[in-house]
Amino acid sequence: MKKTDNTDLRHWGSATRALHSGVWRSEQRENSLALFLTSSYIFESADQARAVFAEEEGGNIYSRFTNPTVAAFEEKMAALEGGEKTIATASGMAAIATVFLSLLSAGDHLVLSRSVFGSTTNLANSVLARMGVGVSRVALSDLEAWRKAIRKETRMFFAETPANPTLELVDIAALAQLANEHGILLVLDNVFCTPCLQLPLALGAHMTVHSATKYLDGQGRVLGGAIVGQQELLMKKVFPFLRNAGPSLSPFNAWVLCKGLETLSLRMEKHCDNAEKVAHALAQHPLLTGRVRYPGLASHPQHELAQRQMRRFGGVLCLELETREQAYRLIDGLRLATITANLGDTRTLVTHPATTTHGKLAPQDRIQAGVTDGLVRFSIGLEDVEDILDDINQALQQV
Repeated sequence: MKKTDNTDLRHWGSATRALHSGVWRSEQRENSLALFLTSSYIFESADQARAVFAEEEGGNIYSRFTNPTVAAFEEKMAALEGGEKTIATASGMAAIATVFLSLLSAGDHLVLSRSVFGSTTNLANSVLARMGVGVSRVALSDLEAWRKAIRKETRMFFAETPANPTLELVDIAALAQLANEHGILLVLDNVFCTPCLQLPLALGAHMTVHSATKYLDGQGRVLGGAIVGQQELLMKKVFPFLRNAGPSLSPFNAWVLCKGLETLSLRMEKHCDNAEKVAHALAQHPLLTGRVRYPGLASHPQHELAQRQMRRFGGVLCLELETREQAYRLIDGLRLATITANLGDTRTLVTHPATTTHGKLAPQDRIQAGVTDGLVRFSIGLEDVEDILDDINQALQQV
């Protein structure tokens, strides 16, 4: 395999980096990325096998932790996020679990935003609790709460921004400064924005995680995850866990995700275009006054912060209705949007977070996360925006 020289990538735009980074070509000189479906790799001699296993010589060993197609995806993600290294995983939750289990030990303390994906909360409440890791939950945007939660054993801050599904934000640069002052690792979930809209590492975060299942694939096809950060930290601390525990990304999924990344910049522009138009139109609807959550609206309490740290405002918006019954009537009345708990698809998707993505949370945790019974989350797709609006407006008539 021959890897392209990426020394000039840093001055290229995100669309160019997505196309020209992570290009691994075999002796067949293929133009499109090759798919390496192999579990293991051969050696020319017993001594070469020894040398590769001893890391005296480079080379692939076993696709649980070394595969050319997966390496290409990892290289693309590092180039897009501005990180030194990426470790790919089987899913977004595999990425988060890998970060927690490789970097936290018994007696350590994690400060976790209340506004995170439901499975992240459940992972902290169950697995980390059994490990003896202390967990404190704080309001995402309250920097003083983060400061007060710090203990001498605090090792990590973890947050999503924008949060799923509340679209609350945290000031990344300010939280990074606080983390650095106390020697704490700041890990941010960047799934809603992708590297096209937000670069947490450039704002001071130490590591980002992604569910590649969402916008990075972009068409609802495969699962995948990514951890991006500093080479030394990832290879010394995180990679050994992946190598031995095996939450690995499959070569086929890596190949699909690489193709998805090639159109990521183009798709994110259209997602943002549509979501901004839908949000502004719905904000004028008589039933939805003050009930539309979207960082691109001036009514969003952190609109100014969104303008500072996000290039655009993303493809997800929420409607805050009064009751679960109203939320259900809206969802069931839609004809174009698809009811599913995924997001980041080419199609417009809708879900009721309180009974799906956050349905396994304890009621107190769910309310603290801002996930009310009337909340409806839309992932705005790539359809003609007039059709999306017509669909939502006709469904609102039933509410």
